[in-house]
Amino acid sequence: MLAHDIYGSGPRTVALLHGVGGGRRIWNADCGGTAQTLADAGWRVVAFDLPGYGDSPLPATMSTAVMAAAVADSLRALDARPAVLLGHSMGGMVAQELAATDPEAVQALILACTSPAFGKPGGDWQQGFLRDRLAPLDAGQGMAALAQQLVAGMVSPQATPQAIAQGAGVMARVPEATYRAALQAIVSFDRRAALPGIRVPTLCLAAEHDRTAPLAVMQRMAEHIPGARTALVRGAGHLANIEQPAAFASAVIAFLDTLAAPDTPAAPR
Repeated sequence: MLAHDIYGSGPRTVALLHGVGGGRRIWNADCGGTAQTLADAGWRVVAFDLPGYGDSPLPATMSTAVMAAAVADSLRALDARPAVLLGHSMGGMVAQELAATDPEAVQALILACTSPAFGKPGGDWQQGFLRDRLAPLDAGQGMAALAQQLVAGMVSPQATPQAIAQGAGVMARVPEATYRAALQAIVSFDRRAALPGIRVPTLCLAAEHDRTAPLAVMQRMAEHIPGARTALVRGAGHLANIEQPAAFASAVIAFLDTLAAPDTPAAPR
């Protein structure tokens, strides 16, 4: 079972899946309060530490498939299937992986600041990305220094010092071994071919100033998912739930409000 926090006790579950520099703390009151806001809207919310993060042990082999299987097993243990999966960045990749490999576990998808594949085909871009991201660690600077550098470049121009500190604080707590393993896991991610097969309601939630998963990338992803919707969080970069928590939660809740109740047949799509 993955380490997790539970908010609320509604009849339906939203599972929160964090990014590569995250952990379940990224959803709590110190980082914008997404989890509690969704619980206040009537949902049971489960914020997971993905494998290797927080209190979840690092597996011997790390991949998006391994992470998705761990989420699936944890949802089963919590009697929370099917769940709405809200995945941010890497968490959105894990959500796509789970939708492809265990669709019965998924009621709906909210894919926030993410993409269906990592980088350009061929491998050279991915290897360059890895070298750039790991260079501070290879130089012995540690996760705290890395977090300060990266988070400042991920947020919007109007991000507050508090938002930057919150994002960097969570990232600094990620074990170096986990961060290295997670980066290796996501550079090979490619679920573009699976997008047309997604048959659950899907929201692609972009952020105005996100350079990691730009709006155009997310719009193209939505075009390949039957019936998918796209929404934009203005005034935010990649850490949209921290930078603009009210707008982020509002977009999520507006989508959740469109979902059928558990005993209500879904409308034809």
